[in-house]
Amino acid sequence: MAFSPNLRLSSTLSPPKLINLTNAKPSSSSSYSSSLLNCSPFVFSRNLPLRNLSSLIIRASSTVTEPEALKVYTVPTKPIEGQKTGTSGLRKKVKVFMEDNYLANWIQALFNSLPPEDFENGLLVLGGDGRYFNKEAAQVIIKIAAGNGVGKILVGKEGIMSTPAVSAVIRKRKANGGFIMSASHNPGGPDYDWGIKFNYSSGQPAPESITDKIYGNTLSISEIKMVDIPDVDLSHLGVTKYGKFSVEVVDPVSDYLELMETVFDFSLIRSLLSLDDFRLVFDAMHAVTGAYAEPIFVDKLGASTNSILNGVPLEDFGHGHPDPNLTYAKDLVNILYKEDGPDFGAASDGDGDRNMILGREFFVTPSDSVAIIAANAQSAIPYFQSGPKGLARSMPTSGALDRVAQKLNLPFYEVPTGWKFFGNLMDAGVLSICGEESFGTGSDHIREKDGIWAVLAWLSILAYRNKDKKSGDRLISVSDVVKEHWATYGRNYFSRYDYEECESEGANKMVEYLRDLISKSKEGDIYGDYVLQFADDFTYTDPVDGSVVSKQGVRFVFTDGSRIIFRLSGTGSAGATVRVYIEQYEPDVSKHDMDAQIALKPLIDLALSVSKLKDFTGREKPTVIT
Repeated sequence: MAFSPNLRLSSTLSPPKLINLTNAKPSSSSSYSSSLLNCSPFVFSRNLPLRNLSSLIIRASSTVTEPEALKVYTVPTKPIEGQKTGTSGLRKKVKVFMEDNYLANWIQALFNSLPPEDFENGLLVLGGDGRYFNKEAAQVIIKIAAGNGVGKILVGKEGIMSTPAVSAVIRKRKANGGFIMSASHNPGGPDYDWGIKFNYSSGQPAPESITDKIYGNTLSISEIKMVDIPDVDLSHLGVTKYGKFSVEVVDPVSDYLELMETVFDFSLIRSLLSLDDFRLVFDAMHAVTGAYAEPIFVDKLGASTNSILNGVPLEDFGHGHPDPNLTYAKDLVNILYKEDGPDFGAASDGDGDRNMILGREFFVTPSDSVAIIAANAQSAIPYFQSGPKGLARSMPTSGALDRVAQKLNLPFYEVPTGWKFFGNLMDAGVLSICGEESFGTGSDHIREKDGIWAVLAWLSILAYRNKDKKSGDRLISVSDVVKEHWATYGRNYFSRYDYEECESEGANKMVEYLRDLISKSKEGDIYGDYVLQFADDFTYTDPVDGSVVSKQGVRFVFTDGSRIIFRLSGTGSAGATVRVYIEQYEPDVSKHDMDAQIALKPLIDLALSVSKLKDFTGREKPTVIT
């Protein structure tokens, strides 16, 4: 095939509008060349063999090198606005990523931001949550990685590999890093969201020092390096070689499952699931953990096949919103809140790093969940048999974990939202268990939060507490475990109000108003029935590398331990998500059974009043309450 200098790389494999074909000569080797000129973008590529399409799309201006028949080309490009990497990578609507060179620019900017020794002739892992556009994006990433001198790409079958599994594989295979194609808990499909992020050699998300460089390079990028190779068949396991470069398609489950078997006592969990009186339900929400649920919960642990709901990963998550909370996992909640419902329920999100834990007619808040796992880890989970090294939580997460750390005399850390901050502490050997109120829980077995790990941790606790029980005996339930924990440590009433896709201008003005308010606040100020201890915009100094992160959330902390926190989330793809966190500590056991929304109502009303949220955003009610 002849190469024309006028053809440009598209970050999608849908051709017409996205590629300049003006002076191109159609190739006789492709039967699609004439058809491509008249088809509509974003749809046509879904119906054509990707190998034939890519032969038309991959064009360049000049040959750079030719190692063992592997040609590397430079493709001219220009900076594209809006490629600032957020808390968990770059997330936009899928059609944005399908625009000319959008994805390719970011991938090349990443390689431009890394020291060459971090990837040249090295191994990178590639996986994703199975959402729409992942398969096409994988081909673009593979070609650019090869063009930049990567030696090998290890990719999950069909492009699928959960975020925690990518971290596990990076660590086990001693890879240089890995790409994760996911917009996490955000909806998928042609009209919804897509995302990409890079994890480093320890398996943790790239630090801000790298993501800042990536953004800087997206503002000055002028060319993309890539190779002209056929699209890789992702549907079959095996190795494909192109000169010195190779791609290995692997089972996305095996390495992760092997790790889980070293962390947990699978025989102990199996004994719980074998009891006639214990019933488990896991909702994969048609997301990536559907690929993991049956091999782990059914094949290894003996749960019945009907224990798995929505277990087939789908590109649009079955038209659902794969966010495991009381709003978007309502079907699971309804099942658990039946009078004769299962004993244990759990769900995970789009890419498998979040979790929700339920008992029969009982919801475990993520803040309580990580505290309870930490309090029981040494006795119930073999990986922690020597005790945790330290505990940590994100700043907005309730103080329940703080009390466990204090009682167990463990080092404790409060970090900004974003798992990368935990990773530094783990790599330094001072942190074992951590969590975020946003349904993320994990440990130092990998460098990401891990939904299935959290489910297995809870099953381990229940199995340990019921290890002497026989069928017919009354089992210690999820609610029993939680209420016993409250009786020991006190209860941190906690709730989060999410106002999704607010107009960015109004949301930003609200935050600026709050920052101005705290600048004038002082200890002893009266807010309704509460006395202010301090108000600030959270700043974190990393104890490992000394890096400083500021403006991480506006906090009002009162003398009784109550807190109100306001944050703009960086995990959405459109507008701004305003999050309001409300917390109140209650040591009195006789007051532990109140509904959280009732117990927190005075603080909730105060938060809405202080922030003037309705005035700034126009929102009467939150999108999600957890």
